Amino acid sequence: MELTSPNKARAGDKIAVVSPSFAAPAVAPVVHEQALKRLQAVTGLVPVEFPTTRKLNASARERADDLNAAFADPEIRAVLATIGGDDQITVIPHLDPTLIAHDAKPFLGYSDNTNLLNWLWTNGVAGYYGGSTQIHLGPGPHVDPVHEESLRAALLTGVRVELTEPGESEDIGHDWNDPRALTEFGDREPTEPWTWSGPSRSITGRTWGGCIEVLQWILTAGRFPTDPSVLDGGVLLLESSEELIPAQEFGWITRSLGERGILSAVDAVVVARPPTSDFDTRPSAEDRRAKRAEQRDRVTNVVHAYNPEAVVVVGPPFGHTRPQWIVPYGGFFTVDGVNRRVYADYS
Repeated sequence: MELTSPNKARAGDKIAVVSPSFAAPAVAPVVHEQALKRLQAVTGLVPVEFPTTRKLNASARERADDLNAAFADPEIRAVLATIGGDDQITVIPHLDPTLIAHDAKPFLGYSDNTNLLNWLWTNGVAGYYGGSTQIHLGPGPHVDPVHEESLRAALLTGVRVELTEPGESEDIGHDWNDPRALTEFGDREPTEPWTWSGPSRSITGRTWGGCIEVLQWILTAGRFPTDPSVLDGGVLLLESSEELIPAQEFGWITRSLGERGILSAVDAVVVARPPTSDFDTRPSAEDRRAKRAEQRDRVTNVVHAYNPEAVVVVGPPFGHTRPQWIVPYGGFFTVDGVNRRVYADYS
């Protein structure tokens, strides 16, 4: 599938900061303000808010109006979501595809923003999976280096980057209303090595995918091409949300992707490290490892049942854990099963 890669921004340009799903800045404005300062310091871009950026319970039409306005404004050179949510699927029908055809801009977001990234992708525009002001820029003592590196690559530099393992990970930080949220990370633990399976070959292809729960909604809504061959030779990105779905359910949805023809079309599958705890549920370290291992084994077995030739790597942190790599969505990814390395092209 031929996709347009939007031009990069330059220091001093404006970046829209929008809430296409949940308006988290309305409930934690102090974290949001710190995020805007860091965004400008890290990128040199000037954040611009829209009417629903801090408006709780804004209608789908209102949120779409903000997105349309951001895509239409020639002074806005990139768009960043504040966070995800659970109802962005209702926003998509109100978007105007002629605006992105006229002036394509990088969009960054993850989780529920899979809806918007898939909409851009089906309309011929590449984006970036990852990034949020409320989770990855505002909280903590500083922006994680891997997040900063990929943020700058997506917005400014367009370089090719090797995705590496940060060595530590957290599922959640402090409550946004806790003063420590501004100065401390959450509980971080050492990570496991990534797991590789499939043939020893190197794959380079365009990416598609996202949050697996949202992908299920998108496919149910009929917002994916009827012919899965549009993904031939591509790289499928999969990750799961803070809803902490069981490994069995992750496997079931992956199996449905197989029945849809998606697994047999792609040449590689990259599965992110999943969160295994939240504010209410904190299993032991042993149980968390076991949950990650169960999901890994289920998804690997399902993928290879449909496509034994797929290269599969499980573990890169591009989903709902932190630190987070921002990765191309519709751009090029290299999954090197020979040397067991992963590269992202942000051009």
